[in-house]
Amino acid sequence: MGQLYQTQRAMRHMRKAAMQRGVIAILDVGTSKIACLVLRFDGDAPALEGVGSMAGQSNFRIIGAATTRSRGVSFGEVAAMAETERAIRTAVQAAQKMAGVRVDHVIATLSGARPRSYGLDGEVEIEAGQVTEGDIGRVLAACEMPDYGDGREVLHAQPVNFALDHRSGLADPRGQIGQRLTTDMHLLTVDATAIENLLYCIKRCDLEVAGLASSAYVSGISSLVEDEQELGAACIDMGGGSTGISVFIRKHMIYADSVRMGGDHVTSDISMGLQVPMATAERIKTFYGGVVATGMDDREMIEIGGDTGDWEHDRRTVSRAELIGIMRPRVEEILEEVRQRLDAAGFEHLPSQQIVLTGGGSQIPGLDGLATRILGQQVRLGRPLRVQGLPQAATGPAFAGSVGLCLFAAHPQDEWWDFDVPAEKHPARSFKRAFKWFKDNW
Repeated sequence: MGQLYQTQRAMRHMRKAAMQRGVIAILDVGTSKIACLVLRFDGDAPALEGVGSMAGQSNFRIIGAATTRSRGVSFGEVAAMAETERAIRTAVQAAQKMAGVRVDHVIATLSGARPRSYGLDGEVEIEAGQVTEGDIGRVLAACEMPDYGDGREVLHAQPVNFALDHRSGLADPRGQIGQRLTTDMHLLTVDATAIENLLYCIKRCDLEVAGLASSAYVSGISSLVEDEQELGAACIDMGGGSTGISVFIRKHMIYADSVRMGGDHVTSDISMGLQVPMATAERIKTFYGGVVATGMDDREMIEIGGDTGDWEHDRRTVSRAELIGIMRPRVEEILEEVRQRLDAAGFEHLPSQQIVLTGGGSQIPGLDGLATRILGQQVRLGRPLRVQGLPQAATGPAFAGSVGLCLFAAHPQDEWWDFDVPAEKHPARSFKRAFKWFKDNW
């Protein structure tokens, strides 16, 4: 638990300090773009903290925004430190310039890092008859920690449900009277190296990290409407290098995972299939791409264009049906993977099974229909919530993570490190992988 636990505590304190100063930046380090938004907070806003939904609109506005093409990031993880550092500096400087303020603290999100979810539970007797802050710390400490392996760190550790005696489904039991307190906690672990690289990279940009969040989680916060977060829904965030999956119920994330494929893989299939450079393939995908061919598409010809100097090669055309034939298998493969992860998580046990697609990769025409067929549920395309001051260019699905990170910065949910958790940890005995406790508790 060690090092990151201390780091997370320090980050939470730093975030509070930055909020009091009034500005903080958020940094979405993705495979295809790096986005930086500068938030200004009004006065004594953090009174809204505590367990519960974070979608409370909102005591901040965006005063600076910038994006730059990502460099040195693959599968949502930093692969080339110096290049990523340059790209982060570019985005942060441009956002600061627009905001007219200097920012020292950032809250960052990461999308790769092979997330793994665990559902834990713990119970304690209440000594004073009334639940105190200390009791919450004790019940969290009573959760049996899974042996999640070397080289992994805990990124999120959130109590998602409390029960006091026989009353379950409590969001915040503090102050209530009872004898036995139990909790269900969702623990998300990630690859430690991926986190260390990102933290190191941001530090090299002379910035302090005041928070870290999983991008699958923050995309869900911004793209699922309140009812979906309450009744049960999955957010599928299709990025460039990876596709994040998060499942919410009772306004808490209870499962997250990621598939190491995204829109870039579709682009590289086009690039190889048509033998064109990646930049040309990206343009063709954006303007003409799709996954459902109709009779019309055999006749619609797309000029590939090129500047090799070989006239025959540069004047080639391809029918839209052929382009769809290249794109569709890869998109199907990504969705099949997503379905396997949702099945493994026990998604079908939720009372509601809405699926929301978001992220830049979700903009391929016809994707929602294909996803409905493969995932077998109601699927809708999601756009992030509107937040004050967000530039028009940043309101699309590609910014679901960035907007969610703003909401996360403004109203973080309670996590393990916010409480004084007693030190004596239980030996890791059995643990239940992600929401198997569902059937008993919801």
